Amino acid sequence: MTSATGQPAAIRDRTWFGHPRGLTILFLTEMWSEFSFFGMRTLLVYYMTQQLLISQAHSSLIYGLYLALAYFTPIPGGIASDRWLGRRRAVLLGGGIMAAGHFMMAFESTFYPALATIAIGNGLLLPSLTSQINELYRDEDPRKSVAYNIYYVGVNVGGMAAPFVCGTIGELWGWNWGFTVAGLGMVAGLVVYLMGTPLLPREQGSPRARPPAEMSDGRSQRLDGGTILLLAAVLVLVVVYRSAYEQVGNTVALWAETGVDRSVGSWTIPMTWFQALNPLGIFLFTPIVLAVWRWRAARGKSRSAVAKMATGALVLCASFLLLAGAALHAGASGTRASWIWLASYFFLFTAGELFILPVGLGLFGRVAPPRIAATMIAAWFAAAFFGNLGAGMLGTLWSAMPPYDFFAVAAGVAASAGVLLLALAPWARKFDPDSGAARVSARPSPPTVPLPDA
Repeated sequence: MTSATGQPAAIRDRTWFGHPRGLTILFLTEMWSEFSFFGMRTLLVYYMTQQLLISQAHSSLIYGLYLALAYFTPIPGGIASDRWLGRRRAVLLGGGIMAAGHFMMAFESTFYPALATIAIGNGLLLPSLTSQINELYRDEDPRKSVAYNIYYVGVNVGGMAAPFVCGTIGELWGWNWGFTVAGLGMVAGLVVYLMGTPLLPREQGSPRARPPAEMSDGRSQRLDGGTILLLAAVLVLVVVYRSAYEQVGNTVALWAETGVDRSVGSWTIPMTWFQALNPLGIFLFTPIVLAVWRWRAARGKSRSAVAKMATGALVLCASFLLLAGAALHAGASGTRASWIWLASYFFLFTAGELFILPVGLGLFGRVAPPRIAATMIAAWFAAAFFGNLGAGMLGTLWSAMPPYDFFAVAAGVAASAGVLLLALAPWARKFDPDSGAARVSARPSPPTVPLPDA
C-alpha cells in the first residue's frame, strides 16, 4: 500500500525513537546544514572586523544583508522546488552549492561571492528539507503534534557543536580553517541525505506535470482569506521580533568580546563558545515547555499559536533588559560585566525562542496545501529575510550609543512585537485549528497539521 504522498506504508510505519525513520534522516541532514551555517555565522563578524578590518557599522550592514539574503532565497528556491526540481534534487543541489560557498570563504578574495553562494544554496535546501516532515505522517497521526519540535531540537545539535568546533578552530588556527570545517559539515549532511533517501517521502514524477489529485491527500489546494490575513499579520510581527532576535550573532557577539569578563580563574572562555548556549538551552528547555503545554491542554487551557508567540517576544524583551542592566552596572563601575550575565541572557533568550520560532514554523507547515508545501515554508522564512535587514540597520546604532542604551532599544523592539502579537491573539483563535474557537467555528477549516502543542 502507498500513501497519497507516494510513501509506501511499510516504510512509513517503521520507526526510530517512536517516529518515522525519515524524520531522523531529515533532522540529521539539517543538523549538518546548521553546523555549517552557524559555524560560518559564528566566525563572520569577527572575521570582518579583525581580519578584513571592516568597520563595525559596515560589518553590521553586511551581516544583516547576508542573513537577509539567506532567508530571502528560500522564496524562489521553494517555488523552484514545488514547480520544477522536486524536493530531492533541490536538497542535493542546494547543499552542494552551500558547501562550495563555505570553502570559498577560506579565501579573502572570494568573500562577497562566497556569501552570495551560501545564500543561494540555502534557498534551495531549507524549504525543500523542512517541507518533507508533513508527508511522513498520516493525517490522523497524533505524533504530528510534536514532530516540528523534535525536528527543531534535533537540528540544534549542529548549532550547538558549530561554535565549539568551527569557532575554536577559527580562533586558534585561523578563520579560513574554521570556514573549511563548516564546508565539510555540509558535505556530511549531503551524505546522510543520500543514504537515507529510501526512508523519505517518494516523489511521483515531475512536480510540474503532477496533477492535483496525485499531489494531494484530500486536503484543499487553497488557503481561505482569513488564514491568509492571519499568516500575513504574523509575518509582519515576526519581522519586528527578528530585528531584535538576530542581534545575538552581531552586537551581542561584539559585546562578548569587548564588554564581558570571560575569565574563569586563569582561563578565558573563547568568545565564540557563548553562541553554543542557545542550542544547549533548546535541549534543556524543550521537554519543560512541552510538559507545560501538555499539562495545560489536559485541563482545557491550551493557548493559540499566536498567544504563545507573544510570550516568546516578551521573554526576548526581558533577556535584553537583563543585558541592559548588566551593561549599565559595568559602565557605572568602570569594569566589564561578568560572563554569568551573558550566559543568563542566552538561556532566557532561548526560552523565549521556543515559544515563537518552532511554533511559527509549525503554523506555516500545517496549513500548507501539498502542491505548495515548500513555498509555504519559504514564506515563513521570508520573515527572517526582512528581520535580518532590520537587524542589520538596528545594529548600526551599536557604535553610536552606550551598550546599555542599545540593549534597551532592542528590548523595546521585542516588546512592541510581543504586545502586538498579544493584541492579535483573540482574533487569531478563530483561525487556529488547535483552539476551541476554531473547532466550533462554522467556517470550513483549512487542512492542518497540529501545532507543536504536545
